[in-house]
Amino acid sequence: MTRYLLLFVWLSFAACTQTDIEKVNILTKNVADMPVETGKNVLIHYTDSGIIRARVFAPVMKRFASEERNETEMAKGITVYFLNKQQKTESSLRARYAIRYERDHKMVAKNDVILVNVKGDTLRTELLTWDETKQLIYTDKYVRITTPTEIITGVGFESNAEFTRYKIKQISGTFDLDK
Repeated sequence: MTRYLLLFVWLSFAACTQTDIEKVNILTKNVADMPVETGKNVLIHYTDSGIIRARVFAPVMKRFASEERNETEMAKGITVYFLNKQQKTESSLRARYAIRYERDHKMVAKNDVILVNVKGDTLRTELLTWDETKQLIYTDKYVRITTPTEIITGVGFESNAEFTRYKIKQISGTFDLDK
């Protein structure tokens, strides 16, 4: 009888320990997925050698800082102004969603992405990546660029951050609006 009682107590203890470990794992997992900072109507300046290169506005910004997730999420949209060395706006970008991967120094904009340069050229796409280190903007998705004289479409795009020098890959149409 004593042997069965000890077995029952040991099994009860083992079951409680496993349940407690599962609870700790669940709680720890939830904490890792929580932002360390949350802000509303946020303005961030990105600098290079002390010079502001971009101004980023977001209605809501959440920053995550864990081993698994080190990123800043702007789930309610973003507006970015890219500046030249004289602090004049060279281009602007708007999107309904954006996420910045801190380790890679890249920002990905999604959903109704619009990029406009100082000449008025307008790019529309669903996905655009800004590589801050290389000062390069690119996508492998469908793009449509409207200039004062033409509409150009294609799949794939690469540009400098100011959107003044760009190339479209797999061009599928060029239309002269003057004719």
